[in-house]
Amino acid sequence: MLETLGLSSLGELIDQTLPVGIRLSRPLDLPPPEGEAAFLARLRSIAAENRVVRSFIGLGYMETSTPSVILRNVLENPGWYTPYTPYQAEIAQGRLEALLNFQTMVTDLTGMDVANASLLDEATAAAEAMTLMHRVQQRKARGTPRNRLLVHEGCFPQTLEVLRNRAEPMGIELDVVGTGDLTPTEETFGILLQTPDEAGALHDWDEVIRAARDAGVMTTVATDLLALAMVRPPGEMGADLVVGSAQRFGVSMGFGGPHAAFFAARTDWVREMPGRIIGVTRDSHGRTAYRMALQTREQHIRREKAKSNICTAQALLASMAGFYAVYHGPEGLRALAERLHALACRLAEGLSRLGAPPLHPWFFDTVTVPASGPRAEAIRARAEEAGINLRYAPGRIGIALGEPTTLQDVRRILDLFEPGAGSEPADPAPPSTLPPELARTSAFLTHPVFSRYRSETDMMRYLKHLERKDLGLDVGMIPLGSCTMKLNAATEMIPVTWPAFADIHPFAPASQTRGYARVCRELEQILCEITGFDAVSLQPNSGAQGEYAGLMVIRAYHHQRGDLDRDVVLIPSSAHGTNPASAVMAGMRVVVAACDANGSIDVDDLAALAERHRDRLAALMVTYPSTHGVFEERIREICALVHRHGGQVYMDGANMNAQVGLTSPADIGADVCHLNLHKTFAIPHGGGGPGMGPIAVAAHLTPFLPGHQVAGLGGDDALPALAAAPYGSASILLISYAYSCMLGAEGLAQASRYAILNANYIKTRLESHYDVLFAGVHGRVAHELIFDLREFKTTAGVTEMDVAKRLMDYGFHAPTVSWPVPGTMMVEPTESESKAELDRFCDALISIRAEIRAIAEGAADRNDNVLVNAPHTAEEAAADVWTHPYTRSQAVYPLPELRRSKFWPAVSRIDNTAGDRHLVCSCPPMSDYSDTEANPI
Repeated sequence: MLETLGLSSLGELIDQTLPVGIRLSRPLDLPPPEGEAAFLARLRSIAAENRVVRSFIGLGYMETSTPSVILRNVLENPGWYTPYTPYQAEIAQGRLEALLNFQTMVTDLTGMDVANASLLDEATAAAEAMTLMHRVQQRKARGTPRNRLLVHEGCFPQTLEVLRNRAEPMGIELDVVGTGDLTPTEETFGILLQTPDEAGALHDWDEVIRAARDAGVMTTVATDLLALAMVRPPGEMGADLVVGSAQRFGVSMGFGGPHAAFFAARTDWVREMPGRIIGVTRDSHGRTAYRMALQTREQHIRREKAKSNICTAQALLASMAGFYAVYHGPEGLRALAERLHALACRLAEGLSRLGAPPLHPWFFDTVTVPASGPRAEAIRARAEEAGINLRYAPGRIGIALGEPTTLQDVRRILDLFEPGAGSEPADPAPPSTLPPELARTSAFLTHPVFSRYRSETDMMRYLKHLERKDLGLDVGMIPLGSCTMKLNAATEMIPVTWPAFADIHPFAPASQTRGYARVCRELEQILCEITGFDAVSLQPNSGAQGEYAGLMVIRAYHHQRGDLDRDVVLIPSSAHGTNPASAVMAGMRVVVAACDANGSIDVDDLAALAERHRDRLAALMVTYPSTHGVFEERIREICALVHRHGGQVYMDGANMNAQVGLTSPADIGADVCHLNLHKTFAIPHGGGGPGMGPIAVAAHLTPFLPGHQVAGLGGDDALPALAAAPYGSASILLISYAYSCMLGAEGLAQASRYAILNANYIKTRLESHYDVLFAGVHGRVAHELIFDLREFKTTAGVTEMDVAKRLMDYGFHAPTVSWPVPGTMMVEPTESESKAELDRFCDALISIRAEIRAIAEGAADRNDNVLVNAPHTAEEAAADVWTHPYTRSQAVYPLPELRRSKFWPAVSRIDNTAGDRHLVCSCPPMSDYSDTEANPI
């Protein structure tokens, strides 16, 4: 590869790529690399420092059981965890169907019209509901601004804290009130309710919702999906929005995540919803097909006007939750709900006999009883000795029952309140506590997909049927620019499902989570060393959340210094779309800085803007290497310029995999950066999530890192929590920890060198066939590069999307198309692809270039050719009638190697326009499928 580049060493390549002034002067100070077996052995000893006990704490995190068929075939399967967000729908039909199952499950159980394809956690979903209601009501407001949100006191405490974090920069006033004070005023824009609430109480919110609607106020209800199998859903009460977590549908607690949150709405609000929606459309041959609709790339299109900065969802976990519902079906979910409710009733009856009657007459699976003083202390002591976690609040104790709960567990809990009470003969199960107005009578999960797969054999074959429709890293390279689709090593993944990590409640006592504390502490130290910063917060559970967290830390710093007017953020025109969206969420004003002809920041324009806004300048958001794939030579000058004008420098860490061990955010002059652990540090994308976006900060920003009151984290100046759990999606931090420990200092640096080598190898092989849009002063690119395809539209009528679809016929996922420059493709080969795979990709693009040339020269039909008709399916190739002027072999076997190994797209080209025009967000009737499609097994 170096010979192809005309170089003698990797060091020579780095000298030509990375500006001299920002290179690290010493190797990273990290422990030596560990072998896979040695690392797993050491991690087992760390896992043993955790204490796994039975957790009945609740607060939205419940014990559950993952069906083995889903555990093995989805969570532990690279065919499901390595694919990317389904932007290219033709090679993502399996994931799209799985997410459509999730949406259908949510809409059915909540009684709503539409749902999205998951959010990060329940607290974030509630915060997104708050901002949606506020946005809609502000547009409708006449006269008095509506900035007041009524929040019922029964909402989860972590939700209240995240709401406080998100409300403050938006000027929203939170008013936390009791049930009798939920009366809106002229200033009220929305009401947030919860049922079952934090104490387990069920509420009939009909009157509150009706009064709100009469006053022109919107309502959101947070709820529990399993409860809705027997409890009347919020949609039937008239709610506008419904949110919650799908964690208990087969996804382990994992010390807080990752878990799929849900967000459901009435049809009126579908175009206001955050995140992703999976819709139903048709392909070019009229077959039913799935695609992401409406919000597919909203941040990049609307930027600071985006409805949300949500980019990463929890697609893998949403798929698992949806499959949990598919496997159990409506009867199974109803039976599970009824069994848990019966156990809760038996527990309540036993506690009443012991002088601790429930505080609430109506509950589902959570019982809260009064307890204080010496009795409460004695109960807690006995529980700790017995290995049982309960929820302790002032004057009361809560007990939340999960799927694994048995009658024996109920007896053990009764023994905690009075030794020996659980051994008394069991009375018959008491009748349900649900009054008619709270009992569900409507059907749910009526689509055949929720009734077809009752045996493990059938379920396994259904999962495999979907998996084979998708192109993941188990099939071939995914060269998406700025997405870093690289190897997720098996050894890194193995510990995630160990019970010692998977079965820990996020609010378990610190004495039970010493292993997690050690992993988090050591990972923070590793990330500090890599970034050059002084402290790290692991809480943000996506890259976009990391952006928001970094800006909020900068905002808090300015405010503490009395600079309350510093609210301007300078953002280069090439920035990720989530940058301006996050800035607006943080209460800041976006000012766009120009880029020059080479794709770098126009320093003269930036200097003029900094001077113009010097009294209000809060920050610069800069991606490094740039979004155009180049190490900007003047980056230190840029950072110094911003500092001179009183601003802070936020570095977007999306491209950190070209920095690690070679330079650092601190060395270039930044003050804070976020790190996409799902990119640089090997957490898998899982079809669109999970992700993690921790932030690293310089010493002067450290006091403002987000805390978490429920978990007792953070000092006086800490931001309120921005995620439901104190360490975000804690269980997948193990992956990045493993990645860093097994590579060590030199391995991490070598990974960065290989990322740069691979990108420049592709550039050298293809630059005589495609124009490369940007390069550094020595003609080198960083870890990614942009091919300019715009001329092909004029010469051959071929667009960048035609090239993207044609790559599917060659067995590749397309690069990032039409961003950051329309009419282009951004290619990132990553550091984990071999020369053979890079050559296979280059050969495919060279062949496609010849196909474009044939169209331009008239040798191929301009309107009926292999590019505009791509991709070609097996069904089309095997059809009795073939009407195209090119051969079937040209269509599906353009290179000889494809005859040995061929990935077939599941559908032909998707009709995006029809999908947005006729939005369908739930499973279509089985009559829409062919016999083959309807009977995949």
